[in-house]
Amino acid sequence: MSRKEVPRAGLVRAALAGKITNAEGAGALHLTVRQFKRLKARVRTEGVAGLPHRSRGRPGLRHLSADLREQVVTLMTTLYDGFNDVHLTEKLREQHALPVSRATVRRLRLALGRPARRRRRAPKHRSRRDRAPALGQLAQLDGSPFAWFEERGPVSTLHGVIDDATSLPLALGFRPTEDLHGYFTVLSQVCRTYGVPTTLYGDRLNVFQRNDRHWTLEEELRGKQDPTHFGRALQDLGVGFIAAQSPQAKGRIERLWATLQDRLTSELRLRGIATLEAANAYLPEFLADFQRRFPTPPASPTAAWRPVPRDLELILSCRYRRVVARDNTVQLGGRWLQVPPGPGGASYAGRRLEVRELLDGRLVVMLDGRPLVTQPSPSPDFVLTPRTAPSADRRPRAASPGAHRPLRQAPALPATPRAAPRTPPPPRHPWRHAFKRETRLSHPIKG
Repeated sequence: MSRKEVPRAGLVRAALAGKITNAEGAGALHLTVRQFKRLKARVRTEGVAGLPHRSRGRPGLRHLSADLREQVVTLMTTLYDGFNDVHLTEKLREQHALPVSRATVRRLRLALGRPARRRRRAPKHRSRRDRAPALGQLAQLDGSPFAWFEERGPVSTLHGVIDDATSLPLALGFRPTEDLHGYFTVLSQVCRTYGVPTTLYGDRLNVFQRNDRHWTLEEELRGKQDPTHFGRALQDLGVGFIAAQSPQAKGRIERLWATLQDRLTSELRLRGIATLEAANAYLPEFLADFQRRFPTPPASPTAAWRPVPRDLELILSCRYRRVVARDNTVQLGGRWLQVPPGPGGASYAGRRLEVRELLDGRLVVMLDGRPLVTQPSPSPDFVLTPRTAPSADRRPRAASPGAHRPLRQAPALPATPRAAPRTPPPPRHPWRHAFKRETRLSHPIKG
């Protein structure tokens, strides 16, 4: 099943279950209602296997016959061995009257495992992207796993953010691996030191964007997946994100890593630093010296930094939806919080609240966008790790490993005879009157 056809299974199942209408499913898939009904009929009889196109897997009407293919392969490997695709196509047409195209010859050559002798096309022209004109308009972020401590310490990852207008590093931080905690840390440093940038430029890491193929029913109807924890924080900050298609697209920060792997590694060796804690403590001094030695003025003197919101700590967090238990507690993993009573001693039992796990390890229960209760960090060495995806609370539990299983027909229930209609009570029956003491005395219960 192609990537385009993946959301079809969930929407057709939802329509068969009566959760959405045919018009809603057809609109989400950009189909007509008539075609959507056809898909429903196929899934009802054949399961998910009926969703792909009927022509898939069948040979084309203009495919080569086995004899013609064998003749071309024989000439390619014997008489015309070493000919390029265009030259070989000309010989096959002129000398042997074989109706083949250059694309067919190329496909047969690749099937034999023979690479091309020369590049058929010149390299694609690429132009240098101009720098952003102002500070804070565009910032690039990335992580570089490297032996920063050489043989003195473990291999670690340096997370960094640089300004595109000046190529100067704005924030750096060492972590054992490339993770969400490291990117939240350097983003917090940038916001508190300079301000909130307008746009971030990063790679296609699953920390920044969703790369999975799971779609909930709400996401399929909306035509867009929910963001990651990092992406949700960027939405609240009003920061755009650009996903690079290749490492060369964010070449400025890649060149910075080459410089730091030479200069920073030597500085760490000179000072005998061999631990992550000591290296992170030295980074502010290194940043100040680096920015002083390599100044690059921006094209525009007016910076584009925006003011930092007061609730920055609440924004840079992982968020989960949890249902309050009957004892007014909320649980997240192995931790739980006691929810205080509401106005007038009201209980929050059964209500779905948002729990945020902050970068420093604190847990905060949110109610209508405001903190309700806070729990301190369990350890000073806390590491923020996503427990589940942001949309996992709305995912159906039965659809995790086999989200595209064939539909199972519900067993037919035996027909039950309808009961005869009951005779209505007489006009003076007590059920037809409101309960009063006089009515009870005038109609005593016999038995």
